[in-house]
Amino acid sequence: MLFAFSIAPTGGGPEDGSVHNAVADAVKIVQDSGLPNETNSMFTTIEGEWDECMDVIKRATFAVAKHGPRVALVLKADIRSGHDSGEITGKVERLNKALEERD
Repeated sequence: MLFAFSIAPTGGGPEDGSVHNAVADAVKIVQDSGLPNETNSMFTTIEGEWDECMDVIKRATFAVAKHGPRVALVLKADIRSGHDSGEITGKVERLNKALEERD
């Protein structure tokens, strides 16, 4: 399973609205989990079984909660039977191959 999520504190915080310190706390938990993961400017994606991923997302959410009185969590899941691992890169590889074939 793949889970893409974004967590941010809301209410209070720095005047410039930056949330990078809170996000860093969340991403550290994801990286320390040992699950395959990628972070970009908008989302973090992790790959694993339902319970292990949800545990990581929960811990990351509580880490962000320390930065403000409220937390916003956006979560998207790709639940696909028969694909146990390697989809975090496999989906992108298949997309890139399809794009190359169009050229």
